Amino acid sequence: MTEPLVRLDRISRTYGEGRLAVHALRPLDLRVAPGEFLAVTGPSGSGKSTLLHVLGCLDRPSEGAYHLEGRDVARFSDAELAEVRNRLIGFVFQRFHLLRDESARRNVELPLLYAGVPAAERRRRALAALDEVGLSERAEHLPGELSGGEQQRVALARALVKAPRLLLADEPTGNLDAANGQAVLALIDRLRSRGVTVILITHDPAVAARAGRRLRIEQGVVSEDRAPTAPAPA
Repeated sequence: MTEPLVRLDRISRTYGEGRLAVHALRPLDLRVAPGEFLAVTGPSGSGKSTLLHVLGCLDRPSEGAYHLEGRDVARFSDAELAEVRNRLIGFVFQRFHLLRDESARRNVELPLLYAGVPAAERRRRALAALDEVGLSERAEHLPGELSGGEQQRVALARALVKAPRLLLADEPTGNLDAANGQAVLALIDRLRSRGVTVILITHDPAVAARAGRRLRIEQGVVSEDRAPTAPAPA
């Protein structure tokens, strides 16, 4: 049996104490196989972002074990978690989080800069990633000179330039029109075809239906969503 890329054992996240405690994530077990596409749905404030932050090693669980590639990263130091994020995990958010005063290429280079990759190699890999998302001709443009769809594709290029094992996407189509949303989803499908594991948060049932598996969160409680799966896009 294939070892899961992600394994959560009784993971929970609580903020505050006593009567003021907020149980953002109730204890849950979760297994995500390499190459799986998992969609997470639920109302606002239900715990979706908390789950994504724990999965992305941006926040620590209050209890439980989180095994990523077989290692319990919940016990890692801050420096070790930073290394895990930079080596294994790509992030795409609803808000693009691009540096306004840096070109598209420089924004894509950032994870490689933090990883200590030499300048010439950073440039080569960033340009290749931008070419993959169809933006090679816009490499030296600033974010303010790009459309919303183009900025999201830059953000996706920044995530894929590291060749991550796990891509975490938080409402990646939420600020896009239908055409640009479909373009971003098509790029995510291409990453999946290479074996990248994708966990995506969405409010859009049509986006969730593209996933092979769905979870629903309500008041911090995670359950499997048994809604029928839509056929994969051609």
